[in-house]
Amino acid sequence: MLRAGAALGAVVRVAAPRLGTSGAAAGEKRGLASGQETLKQTPLYDFHRHHGGKMVAFAGWSLPVQYTHSHLESHLHTRQHCSLFDVSHMLQTKVFGRDRVKFLESLVVGDIAELKPNQGTLSLFTNEKGGILDDLIVTSTSEEHLYVVSNAGCRDKDLALMQNRAKEAKATGCDVNLEVSENALLALQGPAMARVLQAGVSDDLTKLPFMTSAVMAVFGVPGCRVTRCGYTGEDGVEISVPANRAVELAEMLLRDSTVWLAGLAARDSLRLEAGLCLYGNDIDETTTPVEASLIWTLGKRRRAAMDFPGASTILAQIKEKPKRKRVGLTSTGPPLRQHMPILSPEGKTIGTVTSGCPSPSLQKNTAMGYVENEYSKRGTALMVEVRKKRCPAVVTPMPFVPTHYYIVK
Repeated sequence: MLRAGAALGAVVRVAAPRLGTSGAAAGEKRGLASGQETLKQTPLYDFHRHHGGKMVAFAGWSLPVQYTHSHLESHLHTRQHCSLFDVSHMLQTKVFGRDRVKFLESLVVGDIAELKPNQGTLSLFTNEKGGILDDLIVTSTSEEHLYVVSNAGCRDKDLALMQNRAKEAKATGCDVNLEVSENALLALQGPAMARVLQAGVSDDLTKLPFMTSAVMAVFGVPGCRVTRCGYTGEDGVEISVPANRAVELAEMLLRDSTVWLAGLAARDSLRLEAGLCLYGNDIDETTTPVEASLIWTLGKRRRAAMDFPGASTILAQIKEKPKRKRVGLTSTGPPLRQHMPILSPEGKTIGTVTSGCPSPSLQKNTAMGYVENEYSKRGTALMVEVRKKRCPAVVTPMPFVPTHYYIVK
């Protein structure tokens, strides 16, 4: 979904993310030309321009990389206060029908049947070889449908996957229907989120824990689905709002002086500090949930039944241990970037960096990548080849900073 700057004192430099590698998603009426690529615009495009958004191409969309504040300021403000992100480029799909759970479980690794009303989970689309096709959030709503949010860069692939499987399911008598939502999607993230949002809703947000969802009016805009989740590691919500009311809602949220607008730059560095994967960088069709350290997404019942795509490969890797594993890395030298070789202390190439960024919160370099399994232990001293120079790095647990998800015990 991402990759973005400002100077971080004299210690490290935060560089702009390399955007637009996920390819364009097709199908929106409104767009603008960029070379040979037609970029789509979210319902908040003019809003972004009005507020000083610096627009860039990302996954086929024109989105703000940052606003008037620097990347560093925006990142730290989110950690300390609250920021508003436009994530309307994400694919929102509703799955209807009495066989909706059976249908979706034929595509993902998670136990969708065990979800309580309005409870959600992170899951994965996998192929028959165990490779990850995309990561997604699935919510089992009390309105008798599944609400699925997946990545913009995988929009065409995900839609084709679901539509083709739905066609096959219907041919066998299954009751399932898909509806692509045209809603906008706003993410309000940071420790001040609950206070800011509570002022505009009648629902008690203390009763809306992490990964749960509810439909409510938000600052007078009815029919919004508010899901307590996000991509920053902070307490936050994603608000699915009717497209024609999205700007109105965004302006209402900005009336609170602690809410700043934030773009792709801050979103990428925030998610990396939180140890969250970026599809196309850290996970793709060549990586399995086991290699990616995402075993926890596999439902226990699904493991026992071995009834998800790629089950034989994935379960064999759990038993036998994978040859490689996704790990976190920290260093104090030059910034670590995608595709840089990871070396053993003896100089043997043992892996590759998949994401890297100087951490505004920690003032050191953070990265993630894949290494041979024997080098994946916490504290292992390694090297990364940066512009033909070998720089020391250490295998470090993720998340790199504490997360603050709202968990009700």
